Amino acid sequence: MKRRDLIRMIAGSAAAWPLAAPAQQRGPMRRLGVLMNVAEADPESAARIAAFLQGLQQSGWSDGRNVQIDTRWAAGDVEHFRRYSAELVALAPDVILASSSLAVAALRQATHTTPIVFVGIVDPVGAGFVDSLARPGGNATGFTLFEYGLSGKWLELVKEIAPPITRAAVLLDPASPAESGMFTAIQSVAPSVGVELSPFGMRDASEIERAVTAFASEPNGGLIVLGSTLANIHRELIITLAARHRLPAVYSDRLFVTSGGLISYGPNRIDQFRRGAAYVDRILKGEKPSDLPVQAPTKYELVMNLKTAKALGLELPSTLLSRADEVIE
Repeated sequence: MKRRDLIRMIAGSAAAWPLAAPAQQRGPMRRLGVLMNVAEADPESAARIAAFLQGLQQSGWSDGRNVQIDTRWAAGDVEHFRRYSAELVALAPDVILASSSLAVAALRQATHTTPIVFVGIVDPVGAGFVDSLARPGGNATGFTLFEYGLSGKWLELVKEIAPPITRAAVLLDPASPAESGMFTAIQSVAPSVGVELSPFGMRDASEIERAVTAFASEPNGGLIVLGSTLANIHRELIITLAARHRLPAVYSDRLFVTSGGLISYGPNRIDQFRRGAAYVDRILKGEKPSDLPVQAPTKYELVMNLKTAKALGLELPSTLLSRADEVIE
């Protein structure tokens, strides 16, 4: 089955729920733009788009019936973000859903009037996307992933999983101001847990492989992977390298753990697309993004992979297992 057919099938099942959706919206066809940071072929893409479509349908919007959705897949490429932003704005949509800071930055260069609902953002105020979380003030609003302070939790988890660790590599996107803020937060925790940090950029696959291989040449090391678009694109390589070099690794996204990573702590990113659909609905019904407060996640999930722990020779603490929201065996 083709990916587009799968997405429409999932979305169509939501429309069939007898009591889940209100009466169909009436009026002229509305138009939405969607700018995704991942590739269309990424298995995660179908789940994220399906969640967005289901959220829309629960509010009475159906693609091809009363709303037309134009989607672009930038796959982490800065030039693609710029080009696709211009294309989407030129289509004069009523609202654009933007996934990641790169998407919002590109769209904000293309328009200051078209409403934008963002998901997957860490610091929208620092990035200049909104004036404040409570009163965004411009043409953009949406949903944040976490505050910088949460980043220190990832280092604490590495130490809790493997107490002998004295060194931790931090894979980050060097072009992302938000990830610089995350690294600073991790640094503030490092002295209290007795871990020395080594930041490494991950601009491409070869850089990631060189950095992790070099770091793993010395003992007592762990790995923290920040949740950028680049990390998502290269997640299979990162997970493979962590396993090859027997590095306990902590991630910010459950997706890494279901793909074979050890442990993650962070919000449910798919849920952000459902919540984003609710804001799109409110804007389509006349509300302004400037009046819709930026919202934080309602829950953070701790996910662990016991098979990966066993392969690394780690016995996860019972206190940690008791706190887990999901344990993959």
